[in-house]
Amino acid sequence: MPEVEAATRAGAFAAAKEETMAQLVIRFLVGGAIVSAFALLGDLLHPKGFAGIFSAAPSVALATLTLTVASEGRGYAALEARSMLVAEVAFIAYAAACTYCLGTRHTRSAPTALLLLALWGAVAAALYTVVLR
Repeated sequence: MPEVEAATRAGAFAAAKEETMAQLVIRFLVGGAIVSAFALLGDLLHPKGFAGIFSAAPSVALATLTLTVASEGRGYAALEARSMLVAEVAFIAYAAACTYCLGTRHTRSAPTALLLLALWGAVAAALYTVVLR
């Protein structure tokens, strides 16, 4: 009997590994296609500073949501999307504060960016408490 149990566990592990590999391949393909589409959109827009906005983050989010819908269902993906939106609002607060400090106050970039990460965390925590709970 122990051999049968070991074989069953090994088979379950192999199936889970195949499923994980399939998800990684899908994520790679979907993410690559979306990154390419956003890169093209970034090249078409002017100024070229918009290219960074339309690069990796949106495509990774869309690939993740696509996989989440496929594996966990639409309800769970909707919860993940709301969490992403809250994180985006917190990031906008961080980016605006960095722009103000670096552009107007002419502070040093590395300490400013590191210190303002606390602002990002605080805004995200506050929004989580207010919006997502």
